[in-house]
Amino acid sequence: MLVDAVAGHRWMYVLAVVFVCLATLGVGALGFRLSRTTSDFYVAGRAVTPRWNASAIGGEYLSGASFLGVAGLIFVSGTDMLWYAVGYTAGYVVLLILVAAPLRRSGAYTLPDFAQIRLRSTAVRRTASVLVVGIGWLYLLPQLLGAGRALQVTTGAPRWLGALVVLGVVLANVLAGGMRSLTFVQAFQYWLKLTAIAAPVVLLLAVWHTDGGASATQAGGADWTSPLTGAEHPLYRTYSLLVALLFGTMGLPHVLVRLYTNPDGRAARRTVLVVVGLLGLFYLFPPVYAGLGRIYAPDLATADLLGGGPHGEMVVLLLPGRMLGAPWGDLVSALLTAGAFAAFLSTSSGLTIAVAGVLSQDLLRGRFRSSVRGFRVGAVLAVVPPAVASLLQVRTGLADTVGLAFALAASTFCPLLVLGIWWRRLTRAGAIAGMVVGGLSAGAAVVLTVSGTVGGGWAGALLGLPAAWTLPLAFAVTVLVSLATRPPGGVAPVMVRLHAPESLQLGSPGPGA
Repeated sequence: MLVDAVAGHRWMYVLAVVFVCLATLGVGALGFRLSRTTSDFYVAGRAVTPRWNASAIGGEYLSGASFLGVAGLIFVSGTDMLWYAVGYTAGYVVLLILVAAPLRRSGAYTLPDFAQIRLRSTAVRRTASVLVVGIGWLYLLPQLLGAGRALQVTTGAPRWLGALVVLGVVLANVLAGGMRSLTFVQAFQYWLKLTAIAAPVVLLLAVWHTDGGASATQAGGADWTSPLTGAEHPLYRTYSLLVALLFGTMGLPHVLVRLYTNPDGRAARRTVLVVVGLLGLFYLFPPVYAGLGRIYAPDLATADLLGGGPHGEMVVLLLPGRMLGAPWGDLVSALLTAGAFAAFLSTSSGLTIAVAGVLSQDLLRGRFRSSVRGFRVGAVLAVVPPAVASLLQVRTGLADTVGLAFALAASTFCPLLVLGIWWRRLTRAGAIAGMVVGGLSAGAAVVLTVSGTVGGGWAGALLGLPAAWTLPLAFAVTVLVSLATRPPGGVAPVMVRLHAPESLQLGSPGPGA
């Protein structure tokens, strides 16, 4: 049943969504004027400065799972879920230390490019390409689901309309200007999202203070730090979640593709360092909504807002109405709706451009391959499967679904990147075996969890959060098969290229430079 709290002023929410969409298209048009070459479409001419790139990464990385899902998880499951915010941010520390600069020095356009440069194998490249597309589709799904849920709760529109709006705006920007256009768009959207989630906190805390610092006990609930529903095997779940978030960040295609837009490896490191600060600033605010939700709207944790089960992440959008009343509550909720849609748009844009790049370079043939026209065809193909899947009934929350995408990314690309950058003995057979085993094991867990066929007990814990066993399995298979097979020739020059500063490197760059 649709919540009636926003029924009186739905035009505010419609206006907020329209504003975000028009602003996104307007900023994207600026980038379109500067996009001329294939390099502009794929990697923005490799000329993006660290500050711009960090804002753009923050814009695309802070998805609906960050804007709505983290608050929803803390709201429902207590402060144990603060690990999501910690893991989302700390994953960039791991990326900074292990991957950022060498990956940029590789000169690649995409992650499959890196695989081929390092191992000189078409088979490894094709395997990586298929996995990039699969991870991109899985990560796109919660963005479209979240957009549909948010628009349905705030305006009463059918759920499919939110996904349609996101896809329309995303394709318009991606088809017109590629990465150059999205750099401007995503940087703008980070600051819009930060403003949208931070500004209401000041007003809501003022109301809470005026109420005398209302306690959770006065609201009829237990201590808000405790979970409302107890998950089985919490210790395993916590460690597996952290493994997925810490090591999955480096395997997300829309994150890695932005590192290729920096001028050099040093700029890539500086970019990631700034990103850590921007993410840390943003994640200060979702827990505030969760805590105030426990006091003023505890019923939203179990309410069936949209059919198909409770969606606790909607507390961010509905809380101002409970605390402020009309029309101020509607006005603040409209601002939050604008921020949420900015999150859906920016992350969907980054994923679309990452998947489109791989499709056009590796999976399309003939005149479409590695061209601007092929990139545009790939962008359209990139959004069709998740758009269809978003019409199905998916009961997992936004952050839970994104967590599965992190687990899949960690189990496939983390061994390839870490061993490919730091271990000379990695072989083609080892890389393929590790990606296949990690992809099949984590992929099976994803399918079973999203389809709702997973029960409770250890089976539910192992499949719902699989990274704690799928990542070590993928690493072990990669190492053992590599030790049993012969490494490719010419490894030494590639390792020098990955680790030596650009000023010391001689000779012509390799593929994708």
